[in-house]
Amino acid sequence: MTLFHIIAILLTASAVFSYINHRFLKLPTTIGIMLVALCFSLLLNVLGPLGVEIEHEVQIMLEGIEFDDTLLHGMLSFLLFAGALHVDLSELAKQRGVIFTLATASVIGATFIIGTLCWYAFALIGLEIPYIYCLLFGAMISPTDPIAVLGILKQAHAPKSLEAKITGESLFNDGMAVVVFLVLVRFATGEADMSAGDILLLFTQEAVGGVLFGLGAGTLTYWMLKSVDNYQVEVLLTLALVTGGYALAEALHLSAPIAIVCAGLLIGNHGRTMAMSAHTREHLDTFWELVDEVLNAVLFVLIGLEVLALVFLREYLLAGMLAIPIVLLARFITVGIPITVMRRFRSFSPRAIQILTWGGLRGGISVALALSLPASDIRDALVVVTYIVVIFSILVQGLTIGPLVRASTRDH
Repeated sequence: MTLFHIIAILLTASAVFSYINHRFLKLPTTIGIMLVALCFSLLLNVLGPLGVEIEHEVQIMLEGIEFDDTLLHGMLSFLLFAGALHVDLSELAKQRGVIFTLATASVIGATFIIGTLCWYAFALIGLEIPYIYCLLFGAMISPTDPIAVLGILKQAHAPKSLEAKITGESLFNDGMAVVVFLVLVRFATGEADMSAGDILLLFTQEAVGGVLFGLGAGTLTYWMLKSVDNYQVEVLLTLALVTGGYALAEALHLSAPIAIVCAGLLIGNHGRTMAMSAHTREHLDTFWELVDEVLNAVLFVLIGLEVLALVFLREYLLAGMLAIPIVLLARFITVGIPITVMRRFRSFSPRAIQILTWGGLRGGISVALALSLPASDIRDALVVVTYIVVIFSILVQGLTIGPLVRASTRDH
């Protein structure tokens, strides 16, 4: 199957599933698309024993796509830039303390809480997974995904401060979680014997280096945008920033996700207002909104179809069920403690801890990180567990966060 055929199938499936959701289900777009794709996958599983071989063809297509490479080294750069482009930097700055804490200390804390509790829980059901791999699962499942929940928050008229916290945390914790994941992978695979100093150096290189690189690349692009007034050229410059900047950051062993977020924030706030005409700004916004919508649709179709590529055993399913409350508990602890401490000197919206806990949805990056692990039975188990948590998060939490937000606004 050629690359063109794969792209054609994915775009066609995204369009058809989006139509079905809009016409009949009327769910939030990304959630509805993923649900339709999941039902389609289950239907293929049923048709397989009846002699319909479509399931095998879809599995071959999924193997050709390589979900982890497609997302981590392709789609993620566009999604992060599009997300950062329309974030109000002044509102983000007001919440910088909360966002920094949730995107760093909370990710690390959740990694160890989830890893430790899952290690005990998995052992209880006879699933022997080494502790270091349980920590890897904690790192994979810690980053939150704002895609499915932000539209719901806006419809529910959530406070701007709450939107800024969830958006800011989700934009930055992807990069932090990837750094934690890379450190733990080196320990798990025995590739390196790292000291505390080596770990600190890696964190500094990846995270701080990513910030500086992103700001530098964003500033260079800003000055180029400011020197021309042609929307075709300016759109191409932002595309070059996203693709070239992400690739170069990866080549320099810097956190490419963090770099692109920083560049997107700079272009979205300073570039759009001071380096572009209203005509260019309109075209740029339309272009990146369309890219964001199309890629999100394709991503959630892939998440729904990925069930066909998984190895489902009874122990894996049970482990996934046990992991759901553990992940929620870890989220509650790592969100609740810092916010409770900060409440002594700043105000928070009603039920902020509950909303941030329940609204911390997991998404494609968690599945991609799990699929990037070396092939083994442990990897098969962790992929299924991660997938179950992600599906629960998107379907159950995503569809119920709206009423929780509306209840909090009524209380206020």
